[in-house]
Amino acid sequence: MAITMTMFVMGIIIGFVGAGGSGFIIAILTVLFGIPIHTALGTSLAAMVFTTVSGAYSHFRAGNVALQTGVVTGIIGSLFAYLGSEVAGIIPVHSLHWFTAGMLFLSAVLLVFRLFIFQQRQIARPNQKPRNANFWLRAALVGAVTGFMSGTFGIGAAPFIQIGLLIFIGLSVRQAVGTTMLVILPIAVAGGAGYYFQGFLDIPLLLQVVAGTMAGSYVGAKFTSLAPQPLLKGAMVITPIAAGTILLIS
Repeated sequence: MAITMTMFVMGIIIGFVGAGGSGFIIAILTVLFGIPIHTALGTSLAAMVFTTVSGAYSHFRAGNVALQTGVVTGIIGSLFAYLGSEVAGIIPVHSLHWFTAGMLFLSAVLLVFRLFIFQQRQIARPNQKPRNANFWLRAALVGAVTGFMSGTFGIGAAPFIQIGLLIFIGLSVRQAVGTTMLVILPIAVAGGAGYYFQGFLDIPLLLQVVAGTMAGSYVGAKFTSLAPQPLLKGAMVITPIAAGTILLIS
């Protein structure tokens, strides 16, 4: 019950900022509840399967998903996410704490980049289609890099995926956000499966995390539209920084 209630609070944060929650989940599970970091990574990654389904569907209905881009990037990403989970299994616990914290700090930097550099690119292009082999190569590259990062460090890698879709694929901010939700789904499934087969996925713990975060994110999302933009953007950047800091002091 303590884990579920704590995850409810984390869910409120996730729902409010819309990103950065997986790192916080990892930090809280390892520091506050003493869960081994490999298990925390696997649990956080698997939990994203449930927490991103509704978001991906909502963005698809709103026309914010570049479907072909998302499918290609997500499939390639899932293969490398599974590979990343295998790599994570052989990384020493202490080193994995540092690596995951470093990725969270880097994600905060990329969030600043996305929020303030690309904030003007808001025109969605839902009918954009791939035209040549170069497109497929770029989509595969984004999927491979971000999928491997997600599988290895247990994070959603949303800022990394969004930046990749913005720079290498040329999507608008709105489409990058929506397509990222679709990309994360197969990555989370494959990465979670990789941790499960290595014995690092605790199903009862996963159910507690999912129950808390899904309920909390529903509540937190209600406050997003009410918050001033500077506060919301600041919270999105501070969340992964706080999670990385907690991991470093553990």
